[in-house]
Amino acid sequence: MKANKNIEKEIVNSFANIATTIGYSDIHGKIIAELLVKGEPMSLKELSKKIGCSLSTISLSLDLLDVFGIIRKIKKSKDRNLYIELQGSLLKGLKTAFLVRIENSIHDTLEKFELYEKELKKSKNKKSLKALKILKNEIKKLERYMKLLNKISIK
Repeated sequence: MKANKNIEKEIVNSFANIATTIGYSDIHGKIIAELLVKGEPMSLKELSKKIGCSLSTISLSLDLLDVFGIIRKIKKSKDRNLYIELQGSLLKGLKTAFLVRIENSIHDTLEKFELYEKELKKSKNKKSLKALKILKNEIKKLERYMKLLNKISIK
């Protein structure tokens, strides 16, 4: 029995590590892993206790996972507790989350570069302007690549 608990804990920690590699907190990974290990909806209280975080911290993390379609919040009849369950394809949800994060970062960076470009043109700093244009082109290539990646269907 203790070996099973250790394995479950390792599964949760491993998935938390994966979540951090795509830019999310380990709490997101732990939530997903706990729901996978349990195999059925968990109450918000139970999830909070298992992960070792406050209800408010868990709630904030759940909101993001809900937006990406990874989890769903449900109520059970005659039960006042809020339950959380995995929803749809986990891989599709993670793909969406990953792409949204990168696309937002690209958008923000290109906006900043536009402002920098105007300033550099005013100051006539040709060396920095040239470097900025090279970086801008590389980021636009990345943007096109991400659009292609978004078209890949996950079944």
